[in-house]
Amino acid sequence: MTSPSSPLPIGIVGLNFGRCVLEYLQREPAARFFKLAAVCDLDAAKVAEFSSRYGVTGHTSLEALLADPDIPVVGLFTGPAGRAGLLRQIIRAGKDVMTTKPFEVKPDAARAVLDEARFLGRVIHLNAPAPALTPAFEKIREWVSVHDLGRPVFARGEITAAYREQADGSWYDDPVRCPVAPIFRLGIYLIQDLVRLFGPVASVQVQHTRLFTRRPTPDNAQLGLTFANGALGSIFASFCVDNGQHYANALLLHYERGTIQLNLDPAPYGKASATSRLRLISQRDQQVVTEDWSCPGSSGAYQWEELHRAIHVRDVASMPIDEIMQGIAIIQAMTRAEKSSATESVST
Repeated sequence: MTSPSSPLPIGIVGLNFGRCVLEYLQREPAARFFKLAAVCDLDAAKVAEFSSRYGVTGHTSLEALLADPDIPVVGLFTGPAGRAGLLRQIIRAGKDVMTTKPFEVKPDAARAVLDEARFLGRVIHLNAPAPALTPAFEKIREWVSVHDLGRPVFARGEITAAYREQADGSWYDDPVRCPVAPIFRLGIYLIQDLVRLFGPVASVQVQHTRLFTRRPTPDNAQLGLTFANGALGSIFASFCVDNGQHYANALLLHYERGTIQLNLDPAPYGKASATSRLRLISQRDQQVVTEDWSCPGSSGAYQWEELHRAIHVRDVASMPIDEIMQGIAIIQAMTRAEKSSATESVST
């Protein structure tokens, strides 16, 4: 058994997006906590390429990777459809997991595998919702309390990128597997952020268009939210905006007695997601009061240190199961709203 300070061997499954994770694992902070030991994909050419590049074992089947007793942790970076079944195989093999958003598209399957992981004492973490509050979200909660901002009133989230994609037959082209594509692929971060800050969502509405994409799925979308506490919200996600502020996960949060802005001010090109830049706007004695705060990093990052800690102390409570399930329920309602063009209730 490795010591609490030793990097844990990890096998990465899925080498499309997973190839980016391989790079993360070579850098801090991930390299301090995990050491790449194997790669796995159904595509033998990808396995050969990346196993050679990183000098690790390559597998073309999940079963072969799971049979290795020297790999206690698996990074699962396949598409969301059917992910619960793969997670079940992994945890039943006695291994812990880091996976990615969106967690799973079927609520019953998601709940079952999360409950089973907890029963088996296995840890499943993902990046959205991450297991722990980011420093920025801790500061937001502190400001709401210290400055007595009161009830949440309205929230707007924005995430943009500049893609000019072509249809390739992947799940990105399928409106069933990729509903309201910009929200499902990018806006999911903001869905989970707003659930964490404002609480459960009661109903949703959807707008979307296709401006530049050559895929059959949209590239420009907005999700309207009515929260259970009466607050309103919206999330705008687009592959159409090239303003140098890609993946900023910007938030505007209006409360009863003040406003908090996250990443609404511009950052240097390509650096919008590298920091969290907060501004508080309130009033005292009819004078506007502002306070600024910033820190490295942003929501949506993989919390490798938290996974390492949870594995060593068997902290299955670190899995934010209720928030994961709320996010899936919102996606389910969003999928229905895309088809019906009506307001759809969120069922949890």
